[in-house]
Amino acid sequence: MGIWTFIQDQVLGMQWLSAAIGRGLEALGLDLSGRLGGSVQFFLYDVLKITVLLCVLIFCISYIQSYFPPERSRRILGRFHGIGANLIAALLGTVTPFCSCSSIPLFIGFTSAGLPLGVTFSFLISSPMVDLGSLVLLMSIFGGPVAILYVLLGLVIAVAGGTVIEHLRMESEIEPFVRSARGSVDLDAPHLTRQDRLLYARDQMTGTWKKVFPYILIGVGIGAVIHNWIPNSWIETLLGSRNPLGVLLATAAGIPMYADIFGTIPVAEALLAKGAQLGTVLSFMMAVTTLSLPSLILLRKAVKPRLLALFVGVCAAGIVLVGYLFNALQFLLI
Repeated sequence: MGIWTFIQDQVLGMQWLSAAIGRGLEALGLDLSGRLGGSVQFFLYDVLKITVLLCVLIFCISYIQSYFPPERSRRILGRFHGIGANLIAALLGTVTPFCSCSSIPLFIGFTSAGLPLGVTFSFLISSPMVDLGSLVLLMSIFGGPVAILYVLLGLVIAVAGGTVIEHLRMESEIEPFVRSARGSVDLDAPHLTRQDRLLYARDQMTGTWKKVFPYILIGVGIGAVIHNWIPNSWIETLLGSRNPLGVLLATAAGIPMYADIFGTIPVAEALLAKGAQLGTVLSFMMAVTTLSLPSLILLRKAVKPRLLALFVGVCAAGIVLVGYLFNALQFLLI
């Protein structure tokens, strides 16, 4: 076994944990080949695996994030112009382990501080869609090539979306209270010691875990039902290669839901195992994390309907294109 295969299967994928849970359930008399036993194993394994990865990743990412408080991020973004500024904003979004709703207050703060509208939208798109945690978790499920391409294409959507919005000059579509709230992120963060950063990372980890854990349970529960109770033929008919509208259907289905990458991955894993196409599954994940209905309702408080519709349209178009691209490349990637 190569070192990368070992890392993907045993470190990130934690297959040893799945085997240990299976032995424990068999000792209790559960038949793992049956629907009930398989569902219980899937649920326990994915909840424990995602929780461990979540806590480790959020702690590490939050420690990195402690070096980029809002004011410092604003100063960094203010040094760049044009598409370079959109790219830096998208990259900064990757070190913010937030769901879409949590990213919107920072978007409002950056916008009110005078940053270009397109730059702040690049951050808003990137933050929930392609954080560093998603890269590691996607590697644990889909492998390195899929994870890396997913993140790169997510960054492309963020940069392209922000650039389009910038060129359309829609600053008038920002709600007046945002434009008038100057100085909302103009406070310099005090100097933090290493101990301060470790405490900050710990608090972020526990706070994020408390907020995300219910969605992990829901997502893994849905995944367990899909994995063990829904016939393969149903998934293949709706989301398989024989349905050319599968990507559109998955994108539309993801919008009413609300979860972050940690809650959507077990659902995606189960769908893929049942015969759904890779790009269709990833489009569903992107739609849930970026265009969830609760986040759109919250964003509507900061922007007017025309700008909100443009944001949804740009993101949805990018997500659909990515889905069809992954479907075309599926046999090369997995």
